[in-house]
Amino acid sequence: MAKKPKELVNGKRPFGKRDLVSYAAGDLGCNMSFALKSSIMAIFWTQYMALGEEMYAFLLMIVQVWDAINDPLLGSMFDADKRSYKRGKFKTYIFVGALGLLFSGLFFFLPLPNAPKVMRCILFVLGYVLWDAFYTIANVPYGSMMSVITTVGSERAQLSTWRSIGSMVGNIVPMVVLPMICYDASENLKGEVVFIAAIIMGIVGLLCFIFMLKTTTIRVEENSVTISEKKQKFNVFKAMGNFMKNRAAIGATLAAMAMFIGMQSSSTATTVLFQSYFGNAKISGIVMLIGYLPMFLFMPFLKRIVDKYGKKEACAAGSAVSVFGALLLFLPLGNGMAGLVGYVVAQVFFGLGLGFYTCVSWALMADAIDYNEWKNHTKEEGTVYSLHSFFRKLAQGLGPSAVVLIMGLLGYDGELGAAQPFEVATNMKWLVAALYTFSAVVMFVSIAFIYDLNKKKVEQMTSELAERRASASETEKA
Repeated sequence: MAKKPKELVNGKRPFGKRDLVSYAAGDLGCNMSFALKSSIMAIFWTQYMALGEEMYAFLLMIVQVWDAINDPLLGSMFDADKRSYKRGKFKTYIFVGALGLLFSGLFFFLPLPNAPKVMRCILFVLGYVLWDAFYTIANVPYGSMMSVITTVGSERAQLSTWRSIGSMVGNIVPMVVLPMICYDASENLKGEVVFIAAIIMGIVGLLCFIFMLKTTTIRVEENSVTISEKKQKFNVFKAMGNFMKNRAAIGATLAAMAMFIGMQSSSTATTVLFQSYFGNAKISGIVMLIGYLPMFLFMPFLKRIVDKYGKKEACAAGSAVSVFGALLLFLPLGNGMAGLVGYVVAQVFFGLGLGFYTCVSWALMADAIDYNEWKNHTKEEGTVYSLHSFFRKLAQGLGPSAVVLIMGLLGYDGELGAAQPFEVATNMKWLVAALYTFSAVVMFVSIAFIYDLNKKKVEQMTSELAERRASASETEKA
C-alpha cells in the first residue's frame, strides 16, 4: 500500500526530523569557528604570539567597540531589508557570513610570533573585527530563523535542543581534540598546528552551513515586519527601546551573558589550571566534555518536560543545581587524583543543571521575539536577536579580557607558558571556582525572577498571536 503523503502546512512540508538535523548543522557551522576562537584565542595570543596579558586585554576591549556598532546596526539593516532574494533573505545573509567566517578565521590565527609587535597587534585587531562582522552576518539571521521555521512552542524547543546538539558537537572538536594535538611535551602551545586546525575546521563549518541552507524549510513570511493593517516605517531606536522593555529578552540575555562569563571567560584560566596545577593540558578537553554530557539526559524527555512544566520553570530548577555544582569547586582537595576527581564531580553537577537551559535557551529567545510582536505589533527578529547577540558577545569579549587582567594580578605571566609558579596555578583554581559560581547564581536569578514568560503566559501569547496573524492574513486576501 502506498504511503499516505503528509498534509502540507502553508504549502510547505510539515515540520519534522529534517528541520532538526538541518538546524543543528547551522550551529555546528557557527561553532566550528566560534569555539576555536573562544577556546584557544587567549593562549594563542598571550603565550604563542606573546602579546602580553595587558596588551591582549586592552586590544580585546577595543574591538568590543566594534561589537557595539556591529550587532545592532547589522540587525536593524536585516530587519529593514525588504528586497527579494533568490534563496530568501535569511539564507542569503547566512551564506555570505559563512563564507567570510572561513577566511577571517584563517587570518586571525596566522602563526607569526616573530613579526614586529605592532604587526601582531594589527593582525589581532583586524582579524577579530573581520571575524566578528562575518559571525554577526551569519549568526543573527540564523538565530532569528527559528521564529520563521515554526510557530509551535514545543517544536521551537526541539529546534533549540538540536541547535544545542550542533553547538556541542562544534565545541567538542576544539575542546577535546585541540588540547591533544596543540600542546608539546612541555605543555606549551604549537601555533602552526592551530593554524592547520583553523583551515580544516573552517572548511567543515562552511560545508555544515551549506547543508543547512539546502535543507531548511521556512514556513513564515520573512518580511512580516508588522502585522497591523497600517504598515509603519522601521525605526531602529524604537526597536531598541522595545527590546529594553522586553523583560523576557532581558532575562534570557542576562542568563546567556552569565553562562559565557562562567564557561567561556574562564577558559584561559582553566587551560592554565590544567597546564600548571594538574600538570596535564591534554586531558583538559576531556574533563570539560564531561560537563556537556548531562545534556543528553534531557533530550529524550525534553518535549514532555516543556509541555508539562514550561521552559522557564525547568530552566530555573536546572540553574539551581548548577549553583550547587559550582560551589563544589571550592572544595580544598589538592592537585592530585582526589582534586581531579572532585573537579570532575563538580563539572557533572554544573553540567547537569546547565543542560536543560542549554537545550532550550534559544527557544526562550524565540518566545521573547514573539513577546515583542505580541506587545508592540512588530516582528523585529533581527534587531531583537542582534541586541541579544551583542550582549552575549559583550560578555564573550569583555569577560575574557577582564579575566586575563585578573589573572595578571594573581601572578599569571603568559611568557612563562606552562611553567607558572604553583602559587599562581592554585590561584587559577580559585578563580575558576569563583567564575563558575558567579555564572550559576546570575543565571538562576535571571531565569527565575527576570524572565517572565511562564508556561501559562506563553500559551496565552501563542494563542492570541495565531488569531491575530490569521485575521491579518484574511484582511490581506480581502
